Amino acid sequence: MKKALLLLFILMLAAVCAACGGTRDVSIDYGASELYTQEDMDPAIALIEKEFKDWKGCELHSISYAGDQCQSADTVDWMNQLKEGQNISGPEFTQVICFVSDFHSPKNSADAQAFNVDQEYTDWQWWLARSDGGKWKLLTWGY
Repeated sequence: MKKALLLLFILMLAAVCAACGGTRDVSIDYGASELYTQEDMDPAIALIEKEFKDWKGCELHSISYAGDQCQSADTVDWMNQLKEGQNISGPEFTQVICFVSDFHSPKNSADAQAFNVDQEYTDWQWWLARSDGGKWKLLTWGY
């Protein structure tokens, strides 16, 4: 009886996990940066993975640092404009980081929502910003 209940619990847990966006076995590429350390990047990656878990039926394959060239006065200004538009409080952003990811969209059209069914998406951008050494905020993503 206990084994049957345990098996039932495991099957239910697996079903719940399968319904969410998959972030297991994600390949992470920190690249080479003169601006950010792995310790700077890890909290940003965690925000991306947290967001992705809500993408029903999608499977995340990789996250890669897009490079130091993403940090510019123009991108900082852009992030601060997004901050205003999203009513995010706090000091002005001074740092920007961008990652690209590859993922597969849901195989079921009912789960696909805004994605093409059963398709590989590559170089999907994730833009985050923070104030000097503060916490990253995920502001926008897409192509």
